[in-house]
Amino acid sequence: MQSKATTVDQYLASLPEDRRAALSAVRKVILKNLDKQYEEGIQYGMIGYYVPHKVFPAGYHCDPKQPLPFASLASQKSHMAVYLMCVYGQPEQEKWFREAWAKTGKKLDMGKSCVRFKKLEDVALDVIGEAIRRMPAKAYIEHYESVIRPPEKKKAPGAAKKKAAEKKVAGAAKKKSTAKKKPAAKKRA
Repeated sequence: MQSKATTVDQYLASLPEDRRAALSAVRKVILKNLDKQYEEGIQYGMIGYYVPHKVFPAGYHCDPKQPLPFASLASQKSHMAVYLMCVYGQPEQEKWFREAWAKTGKKLDMGKSCVRFKKLEDVALDVIGEAIRRMPAKAYIEHYESVIRPPEKKKAPGAAKKKAAEKKVAGAAKKKSTAKKKPAAKKRA
């Protein structure tokens, strides 16, 4: 459920007291462990932590106008969530995260990057903090660039057919020039 808030304070103020307290506690842990190159703001209707354009001008590949997302906090309809892109798509980080969470004895309700919780007591705050601390912006950008390939340029409609036809013509011309020429038949008078 996306918020219409434009600032973090507005976002938090719009929440019921129990959710405001829970998300504020998780936010405090994130901010304490966040590399200085990241920024906090509203992104995709949630509290977002991202690599700003001044650090990574290319931005997010899905929407280059957006800064590169790193983590988010949200109050959803039936739960709260912290989204950790620093765990998503990185098997070693995910393995570490799941094992560290298991050691706390708390139940982990996790999707690919989303850790869902109903109350603050369900959250392993120290593990969230360590996950954030383990991924400075420079390392996050390096990983991101290693797995995201630049978008392919779109070709004009029919360009592929034209190129295939050109190849076919070029191939036929090559065959013709390399074939042995037969002597011409003599004309009879």
